[in-house]
Amino acid sequence: MGTYAHRAALALSTAVVLAAGLACDASNRAEKLHRYELEGVVEDVDREHQQALIDHGEVPGVMPAMTMSFDVPDAAVFAKLAPGQRIAFTLEIRDQSFRVVRAEVLEEKAAPGRAGALGAVAPAEELAPEFALTDQAGNEVTLASLRGKALLIDFIYTHCPGPCPILTGRHAQVQRELSPETRARVHFVSITVDPERDTPDALANYARVRGADLANWSFLGGEPERVRDVLKRYGVFAQQSARPGEVDHIVVTLLVDSEGRVVKRLFGTEDSVADVKSALEEVAAS
Repeated sequence: MGTYAHRAALALSTAVVLAAGLACDASNRAEKLHRYELEGVVEDVDREHQQALIDHGEVPGVMPAMTMSFDVPDAAVFAKLAPGQRIAFTLEIRDQSFRVVRAEVLEEKAAPGRAGALGAVAPAEELAPEFALTDQAGNEVTLASLRGKALLIDFIYTHCPGPCPILTGRHAQVQRELSPETRARVHFVSITVDPERDTPDALANYARVRGADLANWSFLGGEPERVRDVLKRYGVFAQQSARPGEVDHIVVTLLVDSEGRVVKRLFGTEDSVADVKSALEEVAAS
């Protein structure tokens, strides 16, 4: 084969391989996107962060019927929503983020709703509320004891079938990707919303399974009334669901600076590992 013909054949072969690879990548991406048609009641909306708290039906193979907060990134879809509505909606799960991409109002005043539940979360630019809780090793951890560190605080429970494992896994990846210098200035805190079941052993096992490095990560629980008081002071909606074994709750992550001030609030599961890592690095460097 002549040099020109050989080069042409090689280029064609390379193009075919690249096209096949792109097609495979597209297929893989498509496999990570799932849509579910559901009905539910809008409990609350947060217009600043485009979040909706929805009491929804079962998401087959993903999670049971429960109440949780979702991202609603499309402004036109979000504009339709108000507390108390019964809606039909499309839930899109892509790359471990949960978002409402379509909504149809079926009934305007189906229920009283919980207006203000999302807006109650500890505001940015104010000091984070103090706490004294018990970690996965049975030791007391207070907010004061973590002063001097930048904190990533989230709220989870170990039996959660939906966003909690995703959130913890994402934050574990953030933890792994931080430089040693930044890790020395950062501490991760996960506070349970299910203190009755989340004993130190349960929290330790959950942390291990999700890949958390406990050298600078505390999973906190304790006496139920004390935990519920902390959740109330942080403005984190969480209550036992009408469905046995589930906890209705919002999904929020707080970034707190070394002086104990809330710097940023991240709602839902929309923020990527890179986004959270960048925001945490900025807080740690301040």
